Amino acid sequence: MESCAVRAVMIGLLVCLAGCPGGSLCRAGPPPDEETQAARRAKLVRILEKDITDKRVLGAISRVPRHRFVTENRLHQAYANHPLPIGLEQTISQPYIVAYMTQALKLAGKEKVLEVGTGSGYQAAVLAETAGSVYSVEILPELSARAGKVLRNIGYKNVFLKVGDGYDGWPQQAPFDAIMVTAAPLKVPAPLVAQLKEGGRMSIPLGEAWDQVLVTYVKRQGRLVKVDSLPVRFVPMTGKALRSD
Repeated sequence: MESCAVRAVMIGLLVCLAGCPGGSLCRAGPPPDEETQAARRAKLVRILEKDITDKRVLGAISRVPRHRFVTENRLHQAYANHPLPIGLEQTISQPYIVAYMTQALKLAGKEKVLEVGTGSGYQAAVLAETAGSVYSVEILPELSARAGKVLRNIGYKNVFLKVGDGYDGWPQQAPFDAIMVTAAPLKVPAPLVAQLKEGGRMSIPLGEAWDQVLVTYVKRQGRLVKVDSLPVRFVPMTGKALRSD
């Protein structure tokens, strides 16, 4: 999978350069209209099709308006295939990684999914398109409130948000068919393992900021078994993750 990661970075650069004359998506100008953003979203899906094979995931990417989840000054970059800052030292993940992690969960459409790290709300929206219900925990109240407003305005009714430490998961709603973690602890939090159903899948980045690996696990006989991995870079998980052994 390392070749996919390298290709994703290269794709991101190409999308940036193709965004507007002179190779800059950041150039000042009027915000793109909805038709322009839809065309850029369709172009992004065509790029992702080279590595993402799950048609339901590609369909979700094609439907979710990523430009609604980015900051106003980043609207011209909304469909570039790289992460973008959203404030508070957080980012909205690269579309390739969003699609990759969603595909890794192998969702059929009725699952109950836990997301740790709501962030912008974009990943929650993609999960909402591919699962039955999404329970998303965010440690930063401002981000949770912002994401909730966007998700409500778009019309997602199967996403439920909570402000709290994602290390603890959401025990009141457990067990979950799948768990996605969008911030990197050094090791898998034990509460998340306990809240994942037997046979369920988890996608989680692990490690220090300069040496992270995105790992996909399946829970078998109460233990996590690794089935896939990919080099990545995510923001670190804060809260209890910083104090755990």
